[in-house]
Amino acid sequence: MSNGIPLPEALARYRPDAELGPLPEPGDIDTLLNTYHPDHLRDSVVKLTVGANAGDPCQRELADLLQAEAFIDEADLAGTPVADVDVLVIGGGGAGCAAALAAAENGARVLLATKLRLGDSNTVMAEGGIQAAIEPDDSVQRHIQDTLRGGHHAANPALVSAMTGDGPEVLRWLIDQGMQFEQTSSGDLHTRRAGGMSTARLVHCRDYTGLEMMRVLREAVIQHRSIEVWEQSPTVELLSNETGQKCVGAVLTSLLDGQLRIVRTRSVILATGGLGRLHLNGFPTSNHLGATGDGLVLAYRIGARLCDLDSFQYHPTGLLHPSHLAGKLVTEGVRAAGALLLNGLGHRFIDELQPRDVVCAAILRECSEGRGIRIDEQRVGVWLDTPRLEQAQPGMLEKQFPNLMARTHVAGVDPRREPLLVHPTLHYQNGGAVIDVNGATTVPGLYAVGEVAGGIHGRNRIMGNALLEIISFGRRAGAAATANRDRGPKKVTLEHVNRLRRALTLAGLPMTQRTPRVLPAYAAGGAWNR
Repeated sequence: MSNGIPLPEALARYRPDAELGPLPEPGDIDTLLNTYHPDHLRDSVVKLTVGANAGDPCQRELADLLQAEAFIDEADLAGTPVADVDVLVIGGGGAGCAAALAAAENGARVLLATKLRLGDSNTVMAEGGIQAAIEPDDSVQRHIQDTLRGGHHAANPALVSAMTGDGPEVLRWLIDQGMQFEQTSSGDLHTRRAGGMSTARLVHCRDYTGLEMMRVLREAVIQHRSIEVWEQSPTVELLSNETGQKCVGAVLTSLLDGQLRIVRTRSVILATGGLGRLHLNGFPTSNHLGATGDGLVLAYRIGARLCDLDSFQYHPTGLLHPSHLAGKLVTEGVRAAGALLLNGLGHRFIDELQPRDVVCAAILRECSEGRGIRIDEQRVGVWLDTPRLEQAQPGMLEKQFPNLMARTHVAGVDPRREPLLVHPTLHYQNGGAVIDVNGATTVPGLYAVGEVAGGIHGRNRIMGNALLEIISFGRRAGAAATANRDRGPKKVTLEHVNRLRRALTLAGLPMTQRTPRVLPAYAAGGAWNR
């Protein structure tokens, strides 16, 4: 990406009060996506060789992790301390907390184990809001249609129906937990429209909705007497019964001392989040440090079927400059409020409220075809015209987007006076473990909720459905996992690990890498980051 308009020249061209020409015709959307979206990059996708998804397409870096050697074997379990609980929740973000609370409310003794601290998650990174059909001119059916259309009709309609139908009740539950939302002058919840929506449906708390959500969920978990929390305790393997067909627990370690611990349970709920820290296709990411795809590896190794492993969301507006903020999000709410995207010539090139994958591909097209704004040989982006928005609505950036203003202020950038240079950033995994409406995977005893689950968003997620999903399916899975009244396992094994190990050997695949990857390659992960 060495072509483009040099930054000083683009700045000289830019005028917040310049009259803009008509928006060009979008052209064929499928051609745009197939040509420029990162999912379609040459050689980025391979077919899996072993496991439940053998023969299916999968992103290359992810395939290497799924088809890798485990960290432990049966000998490592000898003498390991054992804990027994009703429900084990793996992951301490929004989905994990919602699941733990629902399980505890239904009478279960719950252990929530998280690899970092409780609340360290992609949930706190979610700025824009949560969707729910609460306006008089809206409906659940309309929400369903927007979600299916935004995901290119590849989502599971039953999952979409369950999630959208839960929307109003999810808001009531969050408000009961103490969550704050923006209100109108009459005291109603304030809604706004964002990309892929046919009407205003996004309920929000300024531009830190996920942080506010995580605040109340974390407090509720800490205060619940039936929930025990283990922090800095990543899961390195699931446990199966003697036949390797059912999930009956997990093996955890400690980031502090490296010691292993066995947890035996009737139900395991995976809520491990995404994989942005793999930096697929070399993109920066908006994800938190622990987003390494470990839940997908654990689920796949025990035999769970996954879906859409070649589909990922690249958020259109990640900051490109200054470099230390690369990948940090500028929430879609800024575009929903009226901010425009401009190329280096000062021209609009796409409807800013098209679905995210379309806007992402359009930005990459501008950069590829020489109309982007070039900082250096590696960094080319487009303008997000925030000064024009501030000019039209004085004071709105400070009032509605304080998180953005604080972040850019520290970097010496004022979005009220200069446009932001943005470029797509790896944001979300569209696929994941195949689940039913209660979060149950294809492996008995194993549930998956949040970003590690698949089938809910299809090939593209529209804004605001992620925060809805984590509460909707988190609570569904927590209740369902508690309803599993099977007696605890007589014996826990790694038979599923042995089964996959044999398959890898027969397929002649290299077994030099050990997974799951607990932390990204550039982090200090010790023995669990090889």
